[in-house]
Amino acid sequence: MKTSDLEGRCPIDLAIEVIGGKWKPIILYRLGTGTLRYGELQRAVPKATQRMLTLQLRELERDGMLTRTVHPTVPPKVEYTLTEPARRLLPVLETMGQWLLDNHTKVRP
Repeated sequence: MKTSDLEGRCPIDLAIEVIGGKWKPIILYRLGTGTLRYGELQRAVPKATQRMLTLQLRELERDGMLTRTVHPTVPPKVEYTLTEPARRLLPVLETMGQWLLDNHTKVRP
């Protein structure tokens, strides 16, 4: 994203464009423990369909939040790793989770 893209736009709105989506925050949080293979991500996010998980992973890769590495084996081994900007987001996700735990009786998740 270029600096000119930020002019006059709400930074929260722009951040939600990058990390918004039903599964993106969960994917990012799960990758916070380290590199995971596709099958491991499927097990870590069991309610996401294969199609949706693949779509969300592609969008996160496109937006610079993770790297996808394909190892030339049979079958191919695909691994996903957070980038530095995504790692810097982990404390925010943890704070959001703590906020819910602190306020779960006052809000409806």
